[in-house]
Amino acid sequence: MMNSSALRSIASVPSSDRELQIKAWVSTFEAGLTEIGEMPHALVCMHLGPSVEVRCTRGGTVREGREVAGDLDIVPARTAASWEMKQEGMALIMCVPDALLRAVAVRLDRDPASIDIADRFQMRDPVIEHIGWTLKADLDSNVTSGRLLRDSLGVALAARLLQRHYRGSLPMREIRGGLTHTKLERVIAHIEDNLASKLALPAIAEVAGMSVSHLKTLFRNSTGVPVYEYVLRRRVERAQFLLRNHKFSIAEIAVATGFAHQSHLARHMHRILGYTPSAVRRKSSKQPALRAVN
Repeated sequence: MMNSSALRSIASVPSSDRELQIKAWVSTFEAGLTEIGEMPHALVCMHLGPSVEVRCTRGGTVREGREVAGDLDIVPARTAASWEMKQEGMALIMCVPDALLRAVAVRLDRDPASIDIADRFQMRDPVIEHIGWTLKADLDSNVTSGRLLRDSLGVALAARLLQRHYRGSLPMREIRGGLTHTKLERVIAHIEDNLASKLALPAIAEVAGMSVSHLKTLFRNSTGVPVYEYVLRRRVERAQFLLRNHKFSIAEIAVATGFAHQSHLARHMHRILGYTPSAVRRKSSKQPALRAVN
């Protein structure tokens, strides 16, 4: 099950003086079964690490699939959930208090007494994904941006949930001018599984079944970034994930994530995250993990 510190983090939301704020943190999940009981607030979980095969049970419904970076799970308030994973994974956990949803519902001219957030599994939503990456960047930074940024992102997340992910709402449509959901998942899975390799554009385009020029246009429309920049960011994120394991040297991690050498990794990690691999390693040792059920 979740370790005690992680459970306390979730159970503490909302508190009397912060009931209109979201709370977010990054957690690692061991391979095996992870369970949460019914919580008084909705959870939005965004997958961050390497792709994992997962079996999810919520509300008596069992779903299976392969989660890749950016995939989202939405767990409504008062809904127990479990995830059984074949590999270790990492996710950004965002808690959305009911009080925040009610306050935003009033601003959207919605009935605050009839909020019913939908149960979602392994979906993609570019708006929530952007909010998630912004939150993660704030968490990763050496100096947090304070309450103003967190409040703004919380309102944006609550509004998105109320507008597009209430019970009975239609599933997300494909992004016009972008890759289909199936092709995007296929391309991202290929990238995730081959970060240690060269990952040439022609090979990625072949996975998508299209020309390089077509892939570059559609991928950018779907993700908001060029393929090359996306691959670099995912290499850095994977290195950040691996730096939690102190049995690997930084030089070994650099090669394992597709960088030519340690300095190559350090340069791009500092550009993208704002600090060095050594700083990431020191900081990661302080972050709690969600433990699997034995």
